[in-house]
Amino acid sequence: MTATLPEIDRAPLRRRRWRAAGVQFACILLSLFMAAPIVLIGLSAVSSSTALLQFPKPLIPSGFSLDTIKAFIEATGTIAAFGNSLLAGVYTVVLSLIIGAPAGYALARYAFRGKDAYQIFMLLARALPIVVLSVPLATLFLRFGGYDTVFAVTLLHTVLAMPTTVLITASVFVSVPTDVEEAARVFGCSRFEAARRVVFPLAIPGLAASSIFTFVLSWNEILGAAVITLGHRTLPAQVLASLGEAPQAYRFAGGFVLILPALVFIFFMRRYLVNMWGTTLR
Repeated sequence: MTATLPEIDRAPLRRRRWRAAGVQFACILLSLFMAAPIVLIGLSAVSSSTALLQFPKPLIPSGFSLDTIKAFIEATGTIAAFGNSLLAGVYTVVLSLIIGAPAGYALARYAFRGKDAYQIFMLLARALPIVVLSVPLATLFLRFGGYDTVFAVTLLHTVLAMPTTVLITASVFVSVPTDVEEAARVFGCSRFEAARRVVFPLAIPGLAASSIFTFVLSWNEILGAAVITLGHRTLPAQVLASLGEAPQAYRFAGGFVLILPALVFIFFMRRYLVNMWGTTLR
């Protein structure tokens, strides 16, 4: 006689599948919720002026035209403001990493007095309203001749991004095993060489994530840039200054153009990001 095998309980497997399907469905809903405003403003930016004035507006406009984007690009000061925003964003990323990455490494590898208080202080500094910093900085820049320059905007954005840059890079360096660094030192590397040749290459995905956050923060910041600049405004500050007298087409096109550079930057940096399974996104 052959023994009968016990019946397998498939209920846990079904529950796991339903749970995975629920997570995927929630991710799809969240993605659609976040993408909907970008898609709608993009469609409005490539609509004709007549289509923009329709009420109620259709979900998908009927008249497509590049006149709205063209009018925004040809507006006075748009190209210069775009260049100022791009330079400020790149400079902020570079300066934040130059200062913040070593600070994050020291925070992750060394134990010193007041370490916890230092992290709390950085979070409190980030919680300060931008108007609290922008007005005193504008006075300071006026005294030392730095007002209305890309350098002034870069310094302000670096101050805003520094706390999160330090904390993000510190968490990244904590995840890098100290064994590989100690092995490099055994083979003759100094602490600086071990950090440069071993630790920092392993931390590139985290540094990329910090760069994305910093660039998007710098690109979207508007109040501080509007206060400390006048003739060399960034693109968000330029759009803000023109909203009062700008037509509706300019507003839609300006909103769409403000989104694009951050999306492009994220697209090119995404391959360095690490997902929760430890593989790189291609």
